[in-house]
Amino acid sequence: MRLKVEFTTEPFDLDEAPAHALVAREVIEAADLDTVDVGPFGNTAEGAADAVLAAVDALLRESLGAGATRISLQVNVIGDADRDAGGDVVGEGV
Repeated sequence: MRLKVEFTTEPFDLDEAPAHALVAREVIEAADLDTVDVGPFGNTAEGAADAVLAAVDALLRESLGAGATRISLQVNVIGDADRDAGGDVVGEGV
C-alpha cells in the first residue's frame, strides 16, 4: 500500500521558521520516502505505508518535543503496491 501524508505544525511564525517546523522538515526529509514537498504553509510526502507511518510517528514525537502545540495531518491511501505491481494482494483469497 502507498500512502500520502499532508501536515502542518503550529504555532506559525511568518518571520522565521520555528524550531518545531525545522525538526519536522528534517524528519520528513530523512525518512525513506519517495517524494517530499516542504512548503511554508503545508508539507506532503508519499511512499510505502511502513515508511510513511514510521515518518509520521517520528514527526509527531519530535515536533511536539521541539515545541509544536498543534500538528494537523491527513493520511490518504494513494495506491496498492501489490496491485500496482500486478501481483495478488496479501490477504486476498486465491
